[in-house]
Amino acid sequence: MTLANISKSQKISVMIGVMLAMFLSALDQTIVATAMPRIVQDLQGLEHLSWVFTSYMLASTVVVPIYGKLSDIYGRKYFLLSAIVFFLIGSLLSGFSQNMFQLIVFRAIQGLGAGAIFANAFATIGDIFPPSERGKWMGLFGAVFGLSSVIGPSLGGFLTDNLSWRWNFFINIPIGILALLVIGILMPRIKPNLKDRSIDYLGALFLTLALVSLLLGFVWGGSQYAWDSAQIILTFAFSATMFLVFGHIEQRVKEPILPLDLFKNPIFSVSMIIIFLTGIGMFGSILYIPLFAQLVLGLSATNSGAILTPLMLGIVGGSIVTGQLVSRVGRYKWMAIGGLGITAVAFYLLSLMDAHTSQTSLIMKMIASGIGLGVSFPLFNIAVQNAFDHSRLGVVTASIQLFRSIGGTVGTAILGGVLNSALSKKLGDLSSDPFVQSMSKFNPQFDLSHINANKLQGILTGGGRSAIESKLAALPPEIRSQTISAFHEFVQKTKDAFASSVTEVFLISAIMMGVAFIVTFFLKEIPLRKTHYKNPAQEAGKELAREEGSGVKAI
Repeated sequence: MTLANISKSQKISVMIGVMLAMFLSALDQTIVATAMPRIVQDLQGLEHLSWVFTSYMLASTVVVPIYGKLSDIYGRKYFLLSAIVFFLIGSLLSGFSQNMFQLIVFRAIQGLGAGAIFANAFATIGDIFPPSERGKWMGLFGAVFGLSSVIGPSLGGFLTDNLSWRWNFFINIPIGILALLVIGILMPRIKPNLKDRSIDYLGALFLTLALVSLLLGFVWGGSQYAWDSAQIILTFAFSATMFLVFGHIEQRVKEPILPLDLFKNPIFSVSMIIIFLTGIGMFGSILYIPLFAQLVLGLSATNSGAILTPLMLGIVGGSIVTGQLVSRVGRYKWMAIGGLGITAVAFYLLSLMDAHTSQTSLIMKMIASGIGLGVSFPLFNIAVQNAFDHSRLGVVTASIQLFRSIGGTVGTAILGGVLNSALSKKLGDLSSDPFVQSMSKFNPQFDLSHINANKLQGILTGGGRSAIESKLAALPPEIRSQTISAFHEFVQKTKDAFASSVTEVFLISAIMMGVAFIVTFFLKEIPLRKTHYKNPAQEAGKELAREEGSGVKAI
C-alpha cells in the first residue's frame, strides 16, 4: 500500500494523527517561550537563555535529514511514534531540571523528537497530495499552529503564575499520550517500495560538528570571549573545516544526507537562502517579545503570553489565506515578495520601540509581523517541492526543514549574543547610579554595584521590585523619600538599558528580512503541477513497469 492510493477516510486518519503530533511540538514552542523569563529567574541563568532554545533547535536540525531518510525506507508511522516518545522523555526531564545546564540538555532531547515530527509531517503531505493541492493542507497545518499559538501563551502564563513553570513541560505528557494513541490506531503502516537505500551517517556526524562549533562561536563571541580572540577564531576555523569535510563526503556517498546537486536548481538555492534568513527573524521575535513585555512593559507572564497571540494569529491567518490562494492561482512569487516586504517593515518598526512603548503599539507591530511571516510561510515549501519530481520529495522536504531550523538556531545564537553584549555594555554604566551607591552605603548586604542580567531581571519583575520597595519602606525617615525617588529613577534607567538592547535584536532581524525581501526577486517561478511528477506520462510508464516487475502497486 502507498499513501497516494489509500482511501479518503484513511487519508483523513493520517492527517489527524500527523496534525495532532504537530500540535504537540508547536504547543511546546509557544508555551515555553512565555515561561522563559520566570524559568531563567528561578534557575539564575538569563545569560544562557539563548542556549535553552539553541540546544532544542540544534537537535531538531541535525535529526531532520536522518529521520527523513529512514522514514523513506521504512515508512513514517513508527518513526512518528518514536519521535513522540523522545519528545515526552525530554519534556518530563525538563520539568524536573534543577539548573540551566540540565534544562539545556533535556531540551535537546525534546528537540530530537520535534525534528522527527516535523520532518515526517511535511513529507506525508507531499506523499498524499500533488503540488497544486498542497497549499490547502499547508493552510490546515497553519490552523494547527494557530490553535497552539492561541492556547500556548495564555496556558503557559497561567501555569507559570498559578502553579509552576515546570508544568509547562509536564502538560505535554497527556497530550503526547493522546497523540500516541491516535497515530497508533488510525495511521496505517505504509512502507514505501524503495530498495538499496542507505543512510549518510558520516555526513550527519560532520554536519553536526560543523553546526555545533559554528553556534558556539556566535554564542561566545562578544560575551565570554572577544570576537578576535584565539578561542573564537579557532572555533570558526574548526567549523569551516568540518563543513569542507562534509561537502567532500556528500560528493562521494551513494545517498548523501544533503545532495549538493540540489543547489544547481535555482528555485532550491534561492529558497534556501530566504528560508534561512526568515528563520532568524521569526525565532528571534518569538523569543524576545515576552522578555520585552515582562521586563519593560511590566506585564505578568500571563499577559506577556497574550502579547504573542496577535503575532501567531497573524501568522496563521496569513498562512491559511495564502495556502488557499496559491492553490487556486498556481503562482507564488508575487505573494512571497509582498509577505517579506511587510515583515521587513514591521520588524524595523519593532526596532524603534523604547521603554515608553505602549502595549497597544507593540500588539499592532506584532500583527503586522505575523501577517508578513504567515504569507511567506507555506510558499517556499510548495515552490521547492514543485521544482522536483516525487522521487526526490523526501530529501528536498528534509532540506527545507534543515535550513529553516539552521536559520532559527543560528538566529537565536546570534541574537542572544547581541543581547548579552549590549546589556553588558549598557549596564556597566549604571553601577555608579546614586541609588546603587546609596544602598551600598546604608545596607552593604544589598549591594547592586556589580549589576548583571540576573540582577536586572530581579529588579524589573513585579516580585523582585516589590521586595526592594518593602526594604526601602523600612529605611529611616530622613533618607527614605530620597532613596525611593532614586530607586524609581534607577528602575527607569534599567528599563531603558534593557529596551535599547532588545531593540538592537529586532534591528538585526529587520535587516535579515530586508535581505530576504531583495533575494525573493531572484526566485524563479514555474506553474504548480497537478501531479506528483514533472513528466506524468513518462513516470506512469516507469511506475507501471516497476509494478509489473515487483507486484507492488505504485504511486
